[in-house]
Amino acid sequence: MLYYLLKYLNDVFDPPGLGVIEFITFRASAAAVTALLICLIAGPGFIRYLKGRIIEPVKEEAPPEHRKKKELPTMGGIMIIFAIEVSVFLWARFDDPHVWLIMLAVFWMGLIGFLDDYMKVIMKVKGGLPPRYKLIGQIALGLFIGLYTWFDPAFSVLLSTTTVPFFKNLTIDYGIFYIPVVIFIITAVSNAVNLTDGLDGLASGSSAIVVFALGGFAYLAGNTVYASYLKIPFIPGGGEIAVVSMAIVMACVGFLWFNSNPAEVIMGDTGSLALGSAIAVISLLIKQELLLPVLAGIFFLETLSVSLQVLWFKYTKMRFGQGRRIFLMAPLHHHFQLKGWPEQKIVIRFWIVTILFFLASLMTLKLR
Repeated sequence: MLYYLLKYLNDVFDPPGLGVIEFITFRASAAAVTALLICLIAGPGFIRYLKGRIIEPVKEEAPPEHRKKKELPTMGGIMIIFAIEVSVFLWARFDDPHVWLIMLAVFWMGLIGFLDDYMKVIMKVKGGLPPRYKLIGQIALGLFIGLYTWFDPAFSVLLSTTTVPFFKNLTIDYGIFYIPVVIFIITAVSNAVNLTDGLDGLASGSSAIVVFALGGFAYLAGNTVYASYLKIPFIPGGGEIAVVSMAIVMACVGFLWFNSNPAEVIMGDTGSLALGSAIAVISLLIKQELLLPVLAGIFFLETLSVSLQVLWFKYTKMRFGQGRRIFLMAPLHHHFQLKGWPEQKIVIRFWIVTILFFLASLMTLKLR
């Protein structure tokens, strides 16, 4: 909204300096500052409202150290979503379909997560929203994103093709499998971030790093010179994705102000599912979804630890009559908790690993 107002004033009155509104870097920075300030200003009052009303139930199987969080308010993801939506509404161009597709994903999966949190903490339904309904919501979003990007002429340049990391001119055409791939990636990544949300600041900090990297890729992809030089697909409108990405990054950082250990609030499924869907959709729109196992490696490892734990337990139970475990507990961060690592150390080390994955993803650009 502010973008259109300032653009109108610049076109009509041409005051000195107002032309900066056309620069992606300016609007991305403005969206970032706006999202951060919204969280920092609105956060204390929002948390006071949640305290005593919306308390996250602690799982019985959680590590002993984790059970201290039983008095923490949840649904802090509402703060993240609100900060993202407002800052993007103020500074991004809504005539670009990339913008509102990402915003739709954030809102839709945030709503699914909200229903899950509401059922757990307000209605006291054990387990919250049944998994099949979460899956239906994820599939519906993936189906819509897939169909829209398939039929909208704005996306016809690349359509179902995507680039392969580490290779200079290698592309893959999903063909008829494009829409199933979109559904799978949105479902997998949103669930992966949800699994990672188990320690103070872990999901919010890791998401900020991953989305910052995706925003950088989007900015490069939206510039014909950079895209040509780096051998990545040119995405018309990719710059607007960078504006949205920076809003998401600083909304996570603003939330981290209150979510760092010891946390005052946790995001719940409301925030984790929304952030996961944003990461998935951004990567799909800039054709970097195959880079996610590297870039979002920490989420991949968390999900892999759960999958391996379940499969090995079932196999050994069938083979030996008694289930065995690879990890002390899954997801992976709980394994290190039970090994005696302090929570702050686990989170910071996971952030460091996420930064290393980020740097590795940047290396793929030059390897091309």
